[in-house]
Amino acid sequence: MRKIFVFMLAVLLALTMTAHAEAAKVMTSFYPMYIFAMNVFNGIDGIEIDCMTAPETGCLHDYQLLVGDMMKLSDAAALIVCGAGMESYLPDVQQQFPELAVIDCSQGIALLAEESDEEEAELNAHTWLDAQNAIKIVNTIAENAVLLFPEYAQQIASNALAYTDKLEALDMQLKDQLSPVQGKAIVTFHDAFPYFANAYGLQIAAVISEEHEETLSPAQLSQVIETVREAGNPPLFTEPQYSAAAAYAVSAETGAPIFTLDPLVSGDFEKDAYEAGMQRNAEALLEAFAQ
Repeated sequence: MRKIFVFMLAVLLALTMTAHAEAAKVMTSFYPMYIFAMNVFNGIDGIEIDCMTAPETGCLHDYQLLVGDMMKLSDAAALIVCGAGMESYLPDVQQQFPELAVIDCSQGIALLAEESDEEEAELNAHTWLDAQNAIKIVNTIAENAVLLFPEYAQQIASNALAYTDKLEALDMQLKDQLSPVQGKAIVTFHDAFPYFANAYGLQIAAVISEEHEETLSPAQLSQVIETVREAGNPPLFTEPQYSAAAAYAVSAETGAPIFTLDPLVSGDFEKDAYEAGMQRNAEALLEAFAQ
């Protein structure tokens, strides 16, 4: 009888652990949130991190939920989102999965408004491109994760502290590296870099296209060209995820050189991808103004 009891206890324990493992699935909305979550949950075998969108998806402007997305969310314990309007589908998710914990990483961040011709400007959701905001995002994830998974509280807190220390060092390094170009004007492909510009002392003279898939009309293109000329033909920065056709058209008319800034919305799923990407952006800026 004792052997049967011990066996049944072992089976129940195994079933409980399996159920817990299935429940401890954390989804992230897109690439940068996944990278931050990877670092917060680093080394915790009982929590599975997944990215709802493919790494090449980029920003979630007008992203439509797929059946596969809903299937991934159906057994998730939490969804980590950028917030600030990036995930326009979020109300639908919350209606479909009212028990799903949503971690909104825009909490505690001073949000900027997007440049827009509309009467009501939308919030700019590209918060992560300021390393200090990245620190706030990581802390928001960690604080909520400790409540959701108290059994891993110590490791979550330790991971978050180690990673935010790295991000603090990165922020200081970027400010030092970019001090020679403080106050310089740049032209960006779309409205992804105001947080970066504010953090590291740059001026955005113009934005070529408000939406990354927008085709500029002749009148819009003419206006951008005029703005670039008035600003002294500063460097134009395209993004690796999107077509640079409009930037090349502006460059052909103004002579402004073209370089690349990465909004870090796609890339390799490596824990240091954020730091590496921000460093590449700093190097691109230094190269642009060394010409």
